[in-house]
Amino acid sequence: MIVAIIYLVLIVVSILLTVQSAHVLYLMLYTWDRADAERKARAPDEFLPPQISFSVLLPARHEEDVIQSTIERVVRANYPAELLEVFVICSQDDDGTIKKAEEKIDDLKRKGLHNVRVVVFDDKPINKPHGLNTALPHTANQVVTIFDAEDDIHPEIFSLVNTVMVQEKVKVVQAGVQLMNYESNWYSTLNVLEYFFWFKSRLHYHAHYGSIPLGGNTVFFARELLLRLGGWDDRNLTEDADMGLRISAMGERVRVVYDDRYVTKEETPPTLGHFIRQRTRWSQGFMQTLKKGTWKKMPTRKQRWLAFYVLVFPRGQALLGIYLPISLGMILILKVPVLIALCSYLPVLLLAAHFLVQAVGLYEFTGAHGLEASPKALVRMAIAWFPFQMVLAYAALRAMRREMLGRHDWEKTQHVGAHRATTEEAESRVG
Repeated sequence: MIVAIIYLVLIVVSILLTVQSAHVLYLMLYTWDRADAERKARAPDEFLPPQISFSVLLPARHEEDVIQSTIERVVRANYPAELLEVFVICSQDDDGTIKKAEEKIDDLKRKGLHNVRVVVFDDKPINKPHGLNTALPHTANQVVTIFDAEDDIHPEIFSLVNTVMVQEKVKVVQAGVQLMNYESNWYSTLNVLEYFFWFKSRLHYHAHYGSIPLGGNTVFFARELLLRLGGWDDRNLTEDADMGLRISAMGERVRVVYDDRYVTKEETPPTLGHFIRQRTRWSQGFMQTLKKGTWKKMPTRKQRWLAFYVLVFPRGQALLGIYLPISLGMILILKVPVLIALCSYLPVLLLAAHFLVQAVGLYEFTGAHGLEASPKALVRMAIAWFPFQMVLAYAALRAMRREMLGRHDWEKTQHVGAHRATTEEAESRVG
């Protein structure tokens, strides 16, 4: 009887994992498989003259190493300075970042640029969404956008969004974000490819069906829409996903633009500890948003199901982390009938398909950014594949534990500017 139950569980779990893996694979290939989706995702071929004014929010905490370069890139964008205002947002206790930002602002003033200021808050919670809410009342321009403190934005990003918003009459635009330092450590290649497939393909599927968890930066909102929504939920650890689903529930269309040329460039977390804390925060934020229930207000069953599927995914990762070691142990010690053994191998075949798609994605990513993928990178990917899945599962389990304990403090991810070295390498190769 016990053996029969084990066989049944093995079959059910194998089938569920196979279906889920096949669906994820479909989402990864969505814009490659559908010409209309790829066409809708493109940036305009030509840009309209500047019309829209932008308020740029730069939330920063202990970002002394990168904040000055980011401010410089934003204010030097190829867009009229009179249509840009920039707010660097810091907690009062972050003396280092405030000092560096003010030094840069003074330098820009000497050069005739007076459109950057620091907004300081002295209350809790000390996190990104609270900082954004603090700065929002200070903004005056038509569109509010967010960049993270380490972001390398493209000089034409404002022209791109200006064109899309004017031509298509949309109030929300999500542009592409791409991690760059794919060779920094053992997990960085897989982390880079997660972003690549998420922004290049998966988000377009979510936007098409009107159920989209937005990214945390390079997202542009009509200011009046943000005011109508009351700003961000400052208790949510993934305020971006929550905001996207709230906007979707309103029936507001989100335009996702992905073009390799115009992506905002970022870096993978520098250490495994930082990566786990970042992924824990994301997983826990999805759990918070699931519990919050905004997704239930979406008008169609398809939208609600898609939102539920995304938000419950971290719990699935946690269960996968428990199941994988058990399944490996069963392979070694349990003799099963051939049919059950074949069924249990179905998820393995899908995982192999995932790896092949990721391998092709690596060459497409590097080719698009003037980099070069080596056979060594593929070998490293293959070796890191299983440990990476286990790290994601551990982060999801850690998120579940934190949620049960009621811990919602913001675990900061360190930034060291590693993506800038990768970008410089690509530029030197092109040069």
